[in-house]
Amino acid sequence: MDLSDEILLIIFEELNNVEMLNSLMGINRRLDKILRDPIFSSHLTLMSSSSNGLFHPLVDIMIDRFCSQILPQIHHNIKWLNLESLSMERVLLASDYPNLCGLGLYQINYDATLRLF
Repeated sequence: MDLSDEILLIIFEELNNVEMLNSLMGINRRLDKILRDPIFSSHLTLMSSSSNGLFHPLVDIMIDRFCSQILPQIHHNIKWLNLESLSMERVLLASDYPNLCGLGLYQINYDATLRLF
C-alpha cells in the first residue's frame, strides 16, 4: 500500500529537512518531487551544532553530495542558507541562488569571507 503524497508531506515536515534531502533525494522520482517542494528546500542549515553552542561542518561526503547533486536541483527554492566557514565557499559556489534573501554565517573566517564577498 502506497502512502499518499499529502501523508508523506505531513510525516516529512516533522523531520530534519537536510537529513531528509541527503537520505532520500535520488531514490525515486516521486520522493524527489516531494523533496523539491519549497517546504523542504527553502531554508537550509548546512552545519551541525553541539550542546556547548559550537557549530561544526557537516561531514565531507554529505557536503559533497549537497554541492554536486542536491543544491543544483533545489537552488531556485532556497531563500535562506545557514553556513559555517569551513563549507561556506563550497556551498556558495555550488550553484546560483536567485531567490536567496538571507544568509546566516557562523564561525566565519574573516579572510575567507573577504575572498567571497
